[in-house]
Amino acid sequence: MPHFGLQLPSFTFPDVPDAQLFERIAAIAGAAEDAGFDSFWVMDHYHQIRNIGPPSDPMLEAYTVLSGVAARTSRISLGALVTGVTYRNPAFLAKVVTTLDIVSSGRAILGIGAAWNEEESRAYGYEFPSTAERFDRLEDALQICRSMFTQPQSTVHGKVARVDGAWNVPQPVQPEGPRILIGGGGERKTLRLTASYADMWNGFGDAATIQHKLEVLREHCDAVGRDPRQIVTTRLGTLIVAETMAEAERRRRVWQEQRGVPDESVGARLWWGDPDAVSGQAKAMLDVGLGGLLFNMPAGSSPDDVRLAGEALTALR
Repeated sequence: MPHFGLQLPSFTFPDVPDAQLFERIAAIAGAAEDAGFDSFWVMDHYHQIRNIGPPSDPMLEAYTVLSGVAARTSRISLGALVTGVTYRNPAFLAKVVTTLDIVSSGRAILGIGAAWNEEESRAYGYEFPSTAERFDRLEDALQICRSMFTQPQSTVHGKVARVDGAWNVPQPVQPEGPRILIGGGGERKTLRLTASYADMWNGFGDAATIQHKLEVLREHCDAVGRDPRQIVTTRLGTLIVAETMAEAERRRRVWQEQRGVPDESVGARLWWGDPDAVSGQAKAMLDVGLGGLLFNMPAGSSPDDVRLAGEALTALR
């Protein structure tokens, strides 16, 4: 059965005052749960990123929001898509995600990547080391988090990070600990680490790109003696769904104009249409070999939009 997830990358709702912002977020998460989505995600950024909006747009801290959402939902899994490894000490990250798992009664997912936003890192006083060191830190964090998720006390000496007798009590609710999702498409490092450590992987791109990444991931799994079917593979994209094709086309034009996306590029980033059209696009991508699909929706999308999207996608099950 395919995994469907909803990411909320924007907290900009023109009709919602700041004091009511979380109520709208919780309503969207609840709509996603009711519509049959399996997971709900927020970005792990401290200010808005440029391809979505200006840095002055509202942005809330990811794990605080997810813990609040956990109290308003009961079934949907919760995670950050994805946490930049440079933003938190890995032992602290393990405690945060363990706490989310306990608060949510076993629904936490650790989404993690090597980090990319140098501008944001500098603005908030975080180091932004070389690419090689960031991947060393990512592998260290994967080892430390997995150890702390699965045993009360951990000692792990990585290339950059280490823990010496770190306690993680209570343990997560999930017996093997929260699932770990690695985000990114790097073929030499990201997909190799996915094969070795991850339960889930998320990438980007058109069908041909995704098909190629899945083949590379299978090769890495073969190299470490792992069955690639143990990893839930997903692709993140933006979705516009409306009751009619005409309304979906209108929203697509608005989205495209706001972002300056040329016609030849829009199809790789955005799916749009009525429920039947969206179901067809999703099926075509699943047929490439993915285990699921993750979607975000344009800023300001409503709980009703989320419900319609869920109906279109879950019809494929």
